[in-house]
Amino acid sequence: MPTYMIERDIPGADKLSATELREISTKSNEAVAGLGEPYTWITSYVAGDKFYCVHEAESADTIRRHARDGGFPVNSVTEVAAVIGPSTARGA
Repeated sequence: MPTYMIERDIPGADKLSATELREISTKSNEAVAGLGEPYTWITSYVAGDKFYCVHEAESADTIRRHARDGGFPVNSVTEVAAVIGPSTARGA
């Protein structure tokens, strides 16, 4: 299943409380459950006024549907072409 990077503009994202982040997570999980198709939320990073999310789905349209159902903004959806890290230099 393809992996996607999602960028969401959420003013004040880095100031959200633990309770607010829990509420957003709950809403996302509910939207995933309601899709009725394979979908995995891998992780999200909160930085400044943005959320950067990593999800697996069959298509970018499914990513957008999850966002719509959850009430989340979507500023960009980009399919991941490769994953690299320190071990990539060692050929691992």
